[in-house]
Amino acid sequence: MLLVIDYGIGNIRSLEKAFQAVGAEPVRSSDPADIARAEKLVLPGVGAFGACADELRQRGLWEPVRAAAEAGTPLLGVCVGMQLLFEVSEEMGEHEGLGLLPGRVVRFDGAVGAPVGDRPLKVPHMGWNTVHATRPHPLFDGLADGAHFYFVHSYHAAPVRESDVLGVTEYGERFPAVVQRGNVAGVQFHPEKSQDAGLRLLRNFADRGTE
Repeated sequence: MLLVIDYGIGNIRSLEKAFQAVGAEPVRSSDPADIARAEKLVLPGVGAFGACADELRQRGLWEPVRAAAEAGTPLLGVCVGMQLLFEVSEEMGEHEGLGLLPGRVVRFDGAVGAPVGDRPLKVPHMGWNTVHATRPHPLFDGLADGAHFYFVHSYHAAPVRESDVLGVTEYGERFPAVVQRGNVAGVQFHPEKSQDAGLRLLRNFADRGTE
């Protein structure tokens, strides 16, 4: 069972439809028992880190998600869902993350006003951008290096370990666009909005998980 965690935040329906488009049969659930028995988990998220973390806790899903990941269930975090994998976020104060990957979530440093040609960069980083793999991985099967994905975010992950970074993107600075360690992975972009490249990545996760 591929389960999309429903905690009231995120492009849940769009993710469901994207997985269906690649032949998967996703289940949407907010039941801790379903999370515990799922074969693969997807953690969506949009908006502010703190609000997403609060919803997970209030719905009794924080510990079940962490327990499932620690037990080895493949977990894919999407956008803020990726950021929640880390220890802490600096967005509007400090907020504790799931702590599945060491590192912090920080605001873009120096991106505002940094020129690209004659255009200043703006935060949030919004729109299409390229992702370059730092090492081969099944999540990238069938994807060209430098494939385009759709981003909407003002904060990004700053992992402690470089080995946890699977793909990078440039926006005023280089930042992690894809992270992975063992059964836990995350993408900063929205694969469900990224057309063929995004669908291929979701298909790869549905078929093979995160390792």
